[in-house]
Amino acid sequence: MRSKQQGLSLIGFILVGLLVAFTVMMGMKVVPSVIEYFTILRNIKQVASSSETANATVADIRKAYDKRVTIEYTTKIRGSDLDITKDNGKVVLSFAYTDKISLFSNVSLVIDYQGSSSASD
Repeated sequence: MRSKQQGLSLIGFILVGLLVAFTVMMGMKVVPSVIEYFTILRNIKQVASSSETANATVADIRKAYDKRVTIEYTTKIRGSDLDITKDNGKVVLSFAYTDKISLFSNVSLVIDYQGSSSASD
């Protein structure tokens, strides 16, 4: 009896390799953008929960945020881009921005980010 051959053909191997390469390329381009988003989110939550911003002016809150992003080196959102409100006596910071990531040639990926320091986000 002849046994049936099993395994991956050369063309199948090339296609799987291309799929893996594309996935790795997408990850290398998208992950830094996502990390920056979570850094911004963490910074606004820390500024909003800080005791020094409880009775601070809007300008003071913006300055406090700008100090944090200078240390963290995030460039997408500045203090002037934040929406600052109060909810039940608590400072709530929120933001929204769009990040355009060039993939190759004239193909880009556009990601809309938004976040808030409120507990519901």
